[in-house]
Amino acid sequence: MSELKLSHLAETLSGSEIVKLGNAISERIRNGEKIYNYTIGDFDPAVFPIPKELENAIIESYKQHNTSYPPASGVLDLRHSVAKFIKDWEGLDYSADEIQIASGGRPLIYTLFKTIVDKGDKVIYPVPSWNNNHYVHLTDAEHCVIECVRENNFMPTAEDIAPHIKGATLICLCTPQNPTGTTLSKQALENICDLIIEENKRRSNGEKKLYLMYDQMYWTLTFSDTVHYNPVTLRPAMKEYTVFVDGISKVFAATGVRVGWSLGPAEIITKMRSVLSHVGAWAPMAEQKAVAKYLLQKESIAKYLVAFKAEIEERLVRIQAGFIALKEKGYSVDAVSAEAAIYLTVKIDLVGKTTADKKLLTSQADVTSYILGEAKLAIVPFHAFGGGNKSPWYRLSVGTCLKEDIDEMLEKLETALGKLS
Repeated sequence: MSELKLSHLAETLSGSEIVKLGNAISERIRNGEKIYNYTIGDFDPAVFPIPKELENAIIESYKQHNTSYPPASGVLDLRHSVAKFIKDWEGLDYSADEIQIASGGRPLIYTLFKTIVDKGDKVIYPVPSWNNNHYVHLTDAEHCVIECVRENNFMPTAEDIAPHIKGATLICLCTPQNPTGTTLSKQALENICDLIIEENKRRSNGEKKLYLMYDQMYWTLTFSDTVHYNPVTLRPAMKEYTVFVDGISKVFAATGVRVGWSLGPAEIITKMRSVLSHVGAWAPMAEQKAVAKYLLQKESIAKYLVAFKAEIEERLVRIQAGFIALKEKGYSVDAVSAEAAIYLTVKIDLVGKTTADKKLLTSQADVTSYILGEAKLAIVPFHAFGGGNKSPWYRLSVGTCLKEDIDEMLEKLETALGKLS
């Protein structure tokens, strides 16, 4: 029997490393293990429910039988509501024809890539970062990877990007960033914007421009004195070259509600709409109608965010403090101060250590397996976000974290670390 042959894309595209890890952990949980599962960038609805006003609006929308196909561009009322929401909260001015609605951020990112990027085009993206490597592969583009370092909070700089900018078609930025929970500073973003503006000035008429994909899905979830900045406010000239990816998934713990939007130049949004219409990844009509109403409830949103952010921040701060306490005791761990999102960047550097049963930890994969087996702690290595497989850094997500589990988890981690020699 001959071997089955599929497309080159199907044969070479790898699945989500995070989903694979999550499936393995779910199996262990089904078998009765208690796992502190901090892998998935999602929320436990029992811990972080969506806003009650949004829930009621969705239920009412279904009762009104809003179950037909939505317009390809998204419900007009929703696009107007998005325009008002981003104007009120971010000071950004976009009209309805510069806004595209879809079922979350993923189809928007995919259609943006398919709209801008041709086969062989150079796409610049930092690592660690969420799924940029896969979207570049999906479009058969050239990977131009920026390896980010702890000294810059794992965020790219203009100096990192500048040597690669010639001939590039797209730069991908995400801030606050998944997986790191860190942000681009005002100065860093201004420098990158200036680089893009100057590069586009150098390009001749008819030459493809350099665009910026600006993923700000977590922009409302900043803590302490952290400020979220966007390219268009800092440099108005960037409006011509920037496409935002945004939505309700993270701001309202509404990952399964599937309503996202892009903001960008009308000609690009129109082409994205055409691609999206063939993919059919529209947000459901009922949810669109409900979100259109909810985004106008500024007072309710503000009240929700105060409580929601406080709960997330408490978890991040407590776990970070626990890791720093372990570091001060001499263990080979560390944590980066949480600035935003639902993620904590932690370091578990145990390669070369020996377990109680005399097994040498020879790789970071061994370390990941050890802390899962001994400490019952499940977190995602930066390797899953395009980083090197020797990196000792991990993403820890608190979207499903119970506060009462934190001290217990840290105690188990310390016990596991203490068994190593």
